[in-house]
Amino acid sequence: MPTRTVPTGSVPTGAVPDTLQPGPPSTEIWLWRARRDQVREGEAWLSDRERAVLSGLRFERRRSDWLLGRWAAKRAVAAWLELEVDGALAGDREPDLDRIEIHAANDGAPEAFVDGAAGPSISLSHRAGEALVAVARRGVRLGCDLELIEPRSDAFVADYLTEAERARVSGAPMADRDLLANLLWSAKESALKLLREGLRRDTRSVEVRLADTQGAGGRPGWDGLSTVVDGDLRSAHPGGWLRDGAYVVTVVWSSGETAARSCDPQGVGRR
Repeated sequence: MPTRTVPTGSVPTGAVPDTLQPGPPSTEIWLWRARRDQVREGEAWLSDRERAVLSGLRFERRRSDWLLGRWAAKRAVAAWLELEVDGALAGDREPDLDRIEIHAANDGAPEAFVDGAAGPSISLSHRAGEALVAVARRGVRLGCDLELIEPRSDAFVADYLTEAERARVSGAPMADRDLLANLLWSAKESALKLLREGLRRDTRSVEVRLADTQGAGGRPGWDGLSTVVDGDLRSAHPGGWLRDGAYVVTVVWSSGETAARSCDPQGVGRR
């Protein structure tokens, strides 16, 4: 299982070379990627409650995105917990996914349950037929986001980014501006998921600070970032970002976790 880790000590987090440092689940955040064409056909892998939710979704794209997110989240939770199926680990055989339920809490955040009991903490994102799931031990606050690197208008930058972020985008070489705008937006989305407020909160109340590396594109691998809420440095949350082909991946977590690990068992999202 390929892994990439980034230390999560001081804020802002500094960029470090790729390493292979898998640790115990209590000190890790796992990132799991999946594509729409990998979703298992049929509904047998859904619980009764999930099938009821699916039946209420009228539009095909909404149904497709919902299924992709549930499939990715269930596979991530199964791998995290190393659920066994007929004596084989979930990484070796297909896990019994209807044991795992992913439900939206009252604030809209996804929550995982296994055999009816609260499971690990998760965050979920999907974009353009791909999904990203972050998993950590229960009680850890985290958020993740997956964004396509695409052109962003001047109006978008003005409406959603802070003054400092706008200056960073405008001061970057033209070749880096789309990446920067989408990176900053993605990190905000991750932070707002951690806060469990989503886009109900003004995105400009969260400022993204990037670690000083070799520019936005930098070297391959994880780079550091932090997010500050309402200008209060005590509210800063560490995080990391990765350019992955046509996508940018961000994850933000509550302070005190030791490592973030990217899991790619099916060859999805490799650099």
